[in-house]
Amino acid sequence: MPAPAIEIDQLTMDYPVGFWRKRSRRALDHLSLQVQEGEIFGFLGPNGAGKTTTLKLLMGLIFPTAGTARIRGRSIDDVSMHAEIGYLPEQPYFYDYLTARELLDYYARFSGYGRAERNGRVTRFLGMVGLAEAADTQLRKFSKGMLQRAGIAQAILHDPKVIFLDEPMSGLDPVGRREVRDIILDLRKQGRTVFFSTHILSDAEMICDRVAVLVNGKLQGIGAPAQFVPIEVQTMEIFFELPEGRTLPATLDHRATQTGARYRIEIPEAELYSSLDRLREASAEILSVTPVRPTLEDYFLRLVGREGAASSPAEVLTP
Repeated sequence: MPAPAIEIDQLTMDYPVGFWRKRSRRALDHLSLQVQEGEIFGFLGPNGAGKTTTLKLLMGLIFPTAGTARIRGRSIDDVSMHAEIGYLPEQPYFYDYLTARELLDYYARFSGYGRAERNGRVTRFLGMVGLAEAADTQLRKFSKGMLQRAGIAQAILHDPKVIFLDEPMSGLDPVGRREVRDIILDLRKQGRTVFFSTHILSDAEMICDRVAVLVNGKLQGIGAPAQFVPIEVQTMEIFFELPEGRTLPATLDHRATQTGARYRIEIPEAELYSSLDRLREASAEILSVTPVRPTLEDYFLRLVGREGAASSPAEVLTP
C-alpha cells in the first residue's frame, strides 16, 4: 500500500491566554489521522474547532506544542516539502491593483520559472479555473467567487501534489460554491490530493471521499460521509397546493406548514399512500414527494451539541 499523502501524529497546540497571569488553552488536542494520495478529504468543524490551527501547523506558519506531521513522507519541519504543496488561506489578501495575470506571474517567479514558461503556465491555469476572459482585469473588480478561483490558481500554479484549502466556499453564493466544487473535483481527476476545511457540510457530503469531524480541538470521527449517515428513510415530505376554498382533512391539517399558496407536510413512510389519497380527495395538486434521510449536518449538530453539553463555557477552545 502506498504511503499516505498526509500523516498527522498526536498534533497538539496550546495558546497562552490572558494578560497578567497567562494560562494555556488547548486549541488542538492530540490529533492523529492519515489522508491517502488522490483523496478529497474534508476537515469539518464549527468556527473555533481548530481547523485553521491545524492548517497553519501543517504549513509551518506556527509550531506545535507536541506531535508531528509528514506530507508525502517529509516532515513539516523540512522546508523543501513546500515545493510539493499548495495553500489557500481562509482570507487571502491580494494587491487590488494587480490583474489576475500579473498575480499569477508574481507567484510563478517564486518557483523559478523562466519568462516563457511563466506565460504558458499563467494562461493555462487561468483557463483551468475559468478566469481566462478576466485575465487582464484588476482584482479589485473581481467578485468573491472570482477571487477564490484566482486564489486556487495560485495554489496549484507550480503543480503541487497536495493542496490545502482553508474554507474555500465560505462567503460564496451557490454559483460560486458550485464553481469551486467543480475545480476541486477536477483536481482529483488529475491525481492530486485535496485537503480542505469547511463548515458547509452539504459541500463536503457531495464531493469528499472521506471526512474528519473536529469539535473543540478533538477528533470526533473519521470516514466516508456515508459511514456517518444511515441510508434509511426517516419520513416522507410532501409539497402541494390547495385550490381556493378547499381545506385540508383534519388528520393532516395539524401537521401541515403553509408558505404562501404551498403546503409542506412530513409523514411516516407507512402513511404515505393513505395521506396522498386524502390530499387528492381535497383536490390538492401534488408538487413533489421526497424521502427525508439523515444528513451529515444532522450527525455534525448532534456531535456539537454533545460536546457543548460536556464542556463549560470556560473550556470552549478558540484558536
